[in-house]
Amino acid sequence: MDDCASPLLRRLLDTHGSALHATHARLGDATAIVKPPALLEVMGFLRDEPGLEFDMLLDLTAVDHLGEEPRFEMVYHLYSLARNHRLRIKARLPESEPVVASLTGLWASADWMEREVFDLYGIRFEGHPDLRRILLDESFEGHPLRKDHPKAARRPPVEPRQA
Repeated sequence: MDDCASPLLRRLLDTHGSALHATHARLGDATAIVKPPALLEVMGFLRDEPGLEFDMLLDLTAVDHLGEEPRFEMVYHLYSLARNHRLRIKARLPESEPVVASLTGLWASADWMEREVFDLYGIRFEGHPDLRRILLDESFEGHPLRKDHPKAARRPPVEPRQA
């Protein structure tokens, strides 16, 4: 763990240090890298803990680090309206089983963002209430934001949906 001056990271380290791989605060951006099995617990703490109160999940996305293991990285951006502070949380997932807990039970805004990451990267969100494609047709094969997805791939024609 980086020895950082961020009070947010210090508090997280003091309470959930064993759930973290690393922390850093570079250029004012506080970041914690969480072990995937502890993600839901850590995020619940960040939302509910007095003085932290991260009541907004601003964004979540994925990064494909093709050639590295773990290959995928989930990135979450949190914001506290009451405290006016931000925090970035990351979790690395293996290529063989890219699965992480859904945050829909903590923040409703996670719903469609998780579906988008599932659709475009193939990362599964355990406990998501309706995990299915959101941008691409169900017949689309593969996940187009993965770095190993063929650039020249063409999708088959989509049949109109029946009412």
